[in-house]
This record gives sequence, C-alpha cells and structure tokens, in this order.
Amino acid sequence: MFEKILIAEDHESSSISVQKTLEDLHITNADYVYYCDDALAKIQKSIRENDPYDLLITDLFFEEDHREQNIKNGTELIQKIRELQPSIKVIVFSAEHRSGVIDSLFTQYHINGYVRKARNDSKELKKSIASVFINENYLSFDLKQEVKKLNSYEFTAYDINIVSLLAKGILQKNIPDHLKAKGITPNGLSSVEKKLNSLKEDLQVTSNEQLIAFCKDLGVI
Repeated sequence: MFEKILIAEDHESSSISVQKTLEDLHITNADYVYYCDDALAKIQKSIRENDPYDLLITDLFFEEDHREQNIKNGTELIQKIRELQPSIKVIVFSAEHRSGVIDSLFTQYHINGYVRKARNDSKELKKSIASVFINENYLSFDLKQEVKKLNSYEFTAYDINIVSLLAKGILQKNIPDHLKAKGITPNGLSSVEKKLNSLKEDLQVTSNEQLIAFCKDLGVI
C-alpha cells in the first residue's frame, strides 16, 4: 500500500473524512495542508530530501481568504506537481460533478482516480486508493456512465464556438459575423442553424437555452 501521502483540502471536515479512510487502510504516514502553495512546497521538500510522496489526494476548489496564494485551485496544483514529479499518483476528491470537467482531468491532466464528495464517499475513496495502488485508474460506476454519455458525442471546435457565442448573448443571426472575426468561415446563417438543430437533436434538448445549460453542465463551455 502507499507509504507516504499528501492531502490538499481546505475543509477540515473533509480532511477528517480522508484521515479516517487512511486509518482504515492502515496508512499512517500522511501530511495535510489547507493551501495549494503549501502542497507544492511539501512536494518540493520531499524531492530535495529524496523522500517523495507516493500519492496526492486533492480537492479542486480552494476558498480564498486573507492569505494570498499563487496556486488558486487543484487543477493548477496537479499540473505543477506533475512537472516536478511525473510519477506521483493523483486522486481528485471533489464535489465537482460535471462530466466534461472530470473527463478532462483524466485526459489532459492524467489523474489516476476521481471520487465525488457525496454519500458513501469514504467507501469510494478506499476503492480508489486500492485501485490506483495497483496501477488501475478509478472512477465510480455512475460517473463512468456520465463520462461515457459525454464521449458518445464528440464536440468539435465549431460546435463549441457556436454554443459559446450563444451563451454570451450573441443573437443567432449574428453568429456568422462573429465566427468570421475569429477566423472561422461558416457557410452562412443556414449552416449555423443546421448545426444548432443537429446539436439539439443529438443531445435531446429543445431550445438554445437548454443547449447552453446542457453544455455548461458538461463543462464543455
């Protein structure tokens, strides 16, 4: 089992939950920090002393307070730690539920496990730690289904640009001009309308407002 773990979590109640989970797994060598900057400093120190951490468990969101921080969130922290110690295992323990965000954590930031803060999260965290230890990525079944649903429709850059413009309040009839300003050449308004209708049909929504909300929930825009 992992011998040295670092936990980055700014809510004490969540830290206590993680601590109890580690105790149940008989893991005694764990350090806890409330700030991302402190987590990075711990990693740097462990590397200098040739006693690196095996696993990082981190939240994604850290509330701002009186202390100025260079690293604002868990995603930035993962990126910086990966640069210093590419081999470290990473489990994200967060309330984030958007499948698009979760998928990008695996595909872009190469995390090893994701556990959503919810009922039975201690049980899921135990499963995640055990799976990651044997080099298996971990994502709970319900979240796997959501990510699978997301990946069943592959959003193109064109799709994302159109929906993003709608979300900014740009009228549908004015979208071709805005696309041209971005260096994207649409085939006129009819092309934009057909694409929006196709998106709504594929994603099973009936209005542009629902389409925007759906894409925001997925983390696509």
